Amino acid sequence: MTEESGMFMVPQTVGSVLCCRCGIPMAPNAANMCVKCLRSEVDITEGLQKHVIIIHCPECDSYLQPPRTWLKAQLESKVLLTFCVKRLKNLNKVRLVHAEFIWTEPHSKRIKVKLKVQKEVLNGAILEQSYVVEYVQQEHMCEPCSRIQANPDQWVAAVQLRQHVSHRRTFFYLEQLILKHNAAVSAIKIQQMDQGIDFFFSNRSHGVKFVEFVGKVAPVRSRNDKQLVSHDTKSNNYNYKYTFSVEICPICREDLICLPPKVAASLGNLGPLVICTKVTNSIALLDPFTLRISFLDADQYWRVPFKSLSTSRQLVEYIVLDVEIVSSEVNVGGSKYFLADAQVARVSDFGKNDTIFSIRTHLGHLLNPGDYALGYDLYGANSNDGELEKHKSLILPEAILIKKSYEEKRQKKRGKPRAWKLKSLDMEVDDRKGRAEQEKMNNEYEHFLKDLEENPEMRFNISLYRNRDYQPSEMTSVADGDDLPSVPLEELLADLELSEEEEGVSDSMME
Repeated sequence: MTEESGMFMVPQTVGSVLCCRCGIPMAPNAANMCVKCLRSEVDITEGLQKHVIIIHCPECDSYLQPPRTWLKAQLESKVLLTFCVKRLKNLNKVRLVHAEFIWTEPHSKRIKVKLKVQKEVLNGAILEQSYVVEYVQQEHMCEPCSRIQANPDQWVAAVQLRQHVSHRRTFFYLEQLILKHNAAVSAIKIQQMDQGIDFFFSNRSHGVKFVEFVGKVAPVRSRNDKQLVSHDTKSNNYNYKYTFSVEICPICREDLICLPPKVAASLGNLGPLVICTKVTNSIALLDPFTLRISFLDADQYWRVPFKSLSTSRQLVEYIVLDVEIVSSEVNVGGSKYFLADAQVARVSDFGKNDTIFSIRTHLGHLLNPGDYALGYDLYGANSNDGELEKHKSLILPEAILIKKSYEEKRQKKRGKPRAWKLKSLDMEVDDRKGRAEQEKMNNEYEHFLKDLEENPEMRFNISLYRNRDYQPSEMTSVADGDDLPSVPLEELLADLELSEEEEGVSDSMME
């Protein structure tokens, strides 16, 4: 404004004064002393702790927060920095401005933190000063770790996960969810059982927390019991062992279900033939003939439990001869479907007969003539399910398609490693199983990996890591121009496991 009006402004300059001690010119302040003279005159870090002893458990890598709380923290983490600052006494006499770690050798049992503090000194002048606090680690095992060291089989709470089905696909998926959310980080032992997994904890609260986690990711029902171990009559202390029995719903993804009349009526006369498309803490049921979907939560299922009519182990391969779209695109539960009429034939019938089935399918958006699909053969099946007999007017279709098949195209990639991999729990496995049982387990795990490649929704809740065995040069050779589903490289995480050579290089860079 002043420049537009043509007024002349005198530039303002900050005057300087001489320090009352050393006489050098400086900007004026309340004490009329330069920073060097102020620091020589006043030490605001006097009386503050510069050496602190902290208790560290080497087994679980946690630190004792008096009186009895153990805090799990990694080196140079925000949690550890907050813990170190809170251990300082008399820090309220100054104002903390900044705190950071100073690198020390990890095996030196020393942690150094550089703090920058401010305080008002002579005549209201504010002085800022930095100093280093050294924390000395004293190794002492926490109570749960010492109990485990004394007797590794000594546990307080056990969680028994079970699912009464003929495969382990649910536990493969549940294992990845547990790893991503660190739900079993407090488990002292994990043991693989015939139809499930056992988790052992040194504290009852850890077992309760794990049961709550499983209930949020799967439809379960649970019961608990306790057994008296010992009783001290003098102090009136009781020691119990707690057991939590958790049963997972036997309905799995891609299962064909015949709903009981009561359940079908409660869901708005859905089905009664439906497909399970997704299982979380509720079950998503899709009618493949009308594209209606309903969700059944755990309480509703266990009130009227039912079993699957057919499971994914009974899928039959079909070839699609013709597809005709019946309805436009329908968005059902976040997935897009097209209702279509299709003509299919069983692959096993080639060269034997000319049997062709005319069916209705919800996969019109995926299937084209000449494609392969997996479905349930109801034409040649001999089903004795009791729920089918309750629907007397029900006419069974000859086949129900479940998903598109890529087995023909996967033959070209057989033997080549994937660009990604999964981590697994540190689980005790029974080595006494036969060779046939081990091959069955490997085949089921391979089917689980294929499901992850074909279904992006399954990959959303788990962590996939880059495979070091996968060579970058193979990326171009694998791309044969087909639409074989794969995991995009953007979804993969780097596996931060350093070898001894890489650790030596990183240590030299830090020095």
